[in-house]
Amino acid sequence: MKWGEISMVEAERRLLAHALLDDHSNARFVLLSESHVPLFDFPTVYSYLLNSTKVYLESYDQPGATGRGRYNRRMSPVVAPWQWRKGSQWFDLDRGLAADVVADRVYFPLFRRFCRRNCYADEHYLPTFLNIRRPSSAGANRSLTWVDWSHGGPHPARFTRMEVTVDFLRWLRDGSTCTYNGRTTS
Repeated sequence: MKWGEISMVEAERRLLAHALLDDHSNARFVLLSESHVPLFDFPTVYSYLLNSTKVYLESYDQPGATGRGRYNRRMSPVVAPWQWRKGSQWFDLDRGLAADVVADRVYFPLFRRFCRRNCYADEHYLPTFLNIRRPSSAGANRSLTWVDWSHGGPHPARFTRMEVTVDFLRWLRDGSTCTYNGRTTS
């Protein structure tokens, strides 16, 4: 498995397949990294996800080299340029969408064949798949994670022990608003 390559997506699909088969009561499927830090306790996160009417996966149209510039025109007509999306590789999917991803025999082979070099499959496959299979009404168009990209470059900011204070954690929890099941919340 290599960073940014289709093997990352293959691994995600295998994880989803095993989780779908392992326990038929699994309703939500979350992919996080080893460095993600929860801001709420497990019962709060569990309730938030189980009661959500949306999936949490970024899927946005990004003009320029790191978005539309990664599209390979040989994907057309199956994936048109206007359908191409970018987003974080971290996700929360409901059972139906997870099953659709595992069963995909149309878009995944196309990405395997044409998403190479400057195309990072882990940033484009799921966002494009969601955009095509479940248009904007199904997704929250945001991740469950918060990342600081303000420093620029290919990697987000990292926080040292000294920077992670109680005030910083409060700001992360309450410092912005979003929509949850049609209501504005922090």
